[in-house]
Amino acid sequence: SQCPWGAPNTTSISCSLADVMSEQLAKELQVEEENAAFPEVVAVAEGPFITGENVDTSSDLMLAQMLQMEFDREYDAQLRREEKKINGDSKVSISFENYRKVHPYDSDSSEDEVDWQDTRHDPYRADKPTTTPRKGFTGKGKDITTKHDEVVCGRKNTARMENFAPEFQVGDGIGMDLKLSNQVFNALKQHAYSEERRSARLHEKKEHSTAEKAVDPKTRLLLYKMVNAGMLETITGCISTGKESVVFHAYGGKSATEDKVMLPECAIKVFKTTLNEFKNRDKYIKDDYRFKDRFSKLNPRKVIRMWAEKEMHNLTRMQDAGIPCPQVVILKKHVLVMSFIGQDQVPAPKLKDVTLSSEDMKKAYCQTLNMMQQLYKECNLVHADLSEYNMLWHDGKVWLIDVSQSVEPTHPHGLEFLFRDCRNVSQFFQKGGVAEALNERELFNAVSGLNIAADNEVDFQAEIEALEKMNEDHVQNHGKKLSMFSSNGDPPIYDE
Repeated sequence: SQCPWGAPNTTSISCSLADVMSEQLAKELQVEEENAAFPEVVAVAEGPFITGENVDTSSDLMLAQMLQMEFDREYDAQLRREEKKINGDSKVSISFENYRKVHPYDSDSSEDEVDWQDTRHDPYRADKPTTTPRKGFTGKGKDITTKHDEVVCGRKNTARMENFAPEFQVGDGIGMDLKLSNQVFNALKQHAYSEERRSARLHEKKEHSTAEKAVDPKTRLLLYKMVNAGMLETITGCISTGKESVVFHAYGGKSATEDKVMLPECAIKVFKTTLNEFKNRDKYIKDDYRFKDRFSKLNPRKVIRMWAEKEMHNLTRMQDAGIPCPQVVILKKHVLVMSFIGQDQVPAPKLKDVTLSSEDMKKAYCQTLNMMQQLYKECNLVHADLSEYNMLWHDGKVWLIDVSQSVEPTHPHGLEFLFRDCRNVSQFFQKGGVAEALNERELFNAVSGLNIAADNEVDFQAEIEALEKMNEDHVQNHGKKLSMFSSNGDPPIYDE
């Protein structure tokens, strides 16, 4: 037996150089290798497909037409690419339809590739439009049609809607022969321009000032710093949104200083950094002697910071006097952190939103009257915007909020603001069924202690304006340091 690992017995076949270089021998060897490797392919290849018996290639005209059709399709595809490259996102587009070899509707291309803009058909034009000649009218007599015809103008107005801004949606009226009157078209045009300008203003606000929710990049950075420093654990969300500020709820963290104790729940009041809502409220701060020297219309952000600082000082006065109000934690530029009036992220309801019994309503009135007297005599302040919207009901007590506009009675309009507060409070509790509620004049005298006697409201307000004029003259003559308030907190004395 032979060894399986032994060398095989090879028999060498000798051949001449002519046989090796023979093309016939090379072709035979190739056929043998193909038959051994791909027998099924060879069987199929030997069918009638190779012989060309089932294909009519005898007509040169048919071959030429097929080649020409393929060339035309490639040419049209190149034109479409050129159109897309040139037009881009432009509202005005060009078309190479006249240079195409195959019309879109004659080819077997899909309908998705065909757009109505590629044709010269106007979808807003009637099927049989009436052309207006150069002379401006057509027809004679009663059948005359001018360029001011209602139908002609309506179709032109419908076509002009395409000139509106892309953001203004005009709808799809293709094939409906729409006709807009001049009045409707002018109204739509004015509305489109207004929306375009409004969107530009909103973009400007988002870039340079506080937006709707008062969280612009600078404000967001301040809040991030408070959270990163550990002063706040987390900011949960927005509580309320107003014209001047936005209030957020947050959980307190560790104290930054020893004298400041962070509360479990905090309210973050962010003053909006746009002056749109403060243009008519300059009188609350520019005539306040505490901020008069620092007031400037040339620096809007500083004015907003003064509003936040003003509310902080007013809340500190009220807290020292024992008036129920939010406790100031910290002030950072236009962001004021206070104690949260409420529990578990649920803010205390406003006095206008809560339904109280007759006993609680009477109790709330007595508390409000007492707080107004304390605010005037002990804190030397007038709320200037006191109403049921700025009073909260929590733990059976009335809490005062939003005192950024509060001024001192020596303000040139301090007594006017006090009379307005008395009117709001008196009307609310009288409508609430409190029989003991005083009217605005009696409440004003009870709070201020001036005892102004007048038979009607007009004379009463005239007396108030006269007292304010005397007060202003006294301040101008003697300066601010000679306060018109005694040290024991008595009402102001308006005579020299």
